[in-house]
Amino acid sequence: MPRIVLLGPPGAGKGTQAQVICQRCHIPQISTGEMLRSAVKSGSTTGTQVKEIMQQGDLVPDQIILTLIKQRIHQPDCQQGFLLDGFPRNLSQATSMAEEGIEIDTVIELAASDDMIIRRLGGRRVHPGSGRVYHVVYNPPAVENTDDISGEPLTHRSDDFPATIKKRLEVYHQQTEPLVDYYRKMASQSENCTFNKIDAEQPIDQVERDLVRIISV
Repeated sequence: MPRIVLLGPPGAGKGTQAQVICQRCHIPQISTGEMLRSAVKSGSTTGTQVKEIMQQGDLVPDQIILTLIKQRIHQPDCQQGFLLDGFPRNLSQATSMAEEGIEIDTVIELAASDDMIIRRLGGRRVHPGSGRVYHVVYNPPAVENTDDISGEPLTHRSDDFPATIKKRLEVYHQQTEPLVDYYRKMASQSENCTFNKIDAEQPIDQVERDLVRIISV
């Protein structure tokens, strides 16, 4: 029963590979954002509390998110496993998750250098109307800066400006990257958890092959 945490910097391809994992393993992708929205929509006591916190513009405390995760992983579609999306983001969340008895048996790191991430994200261009994504090097439109289907201009999102990417990478290195050592150590001390590193700078089809090899074991 795969219970998976996917690690890696922004732009390493976690979103794409998470879909591959979930489709092949027939497990749900548990997004903290989606859980919070569902909790608010449910009107439950926890949901009302989450709504009030979010309306105030504050971060939802880890303990509430852990409670929601525990509730979510006990639902029928998680009986064959699950993939956590966006959690844990730091050591405090990871240790709290372990203390709550939320077990992880597979950790996959998609590793990529900062230079590669800046090139990859900095070259993205988006068609606002459809969300279609292009890249000036890896997936260019037929006509420069123009959507192939609508003929409308593409945009360069502020999130994909080099200065913004560097800030996002700084946050990753400070807060999330320490989870790599945390889970590597956990795997070395447990027969029930594996740590796997994939070179995310490889062509995407090779990354997927490496990923499938791991989840097929």
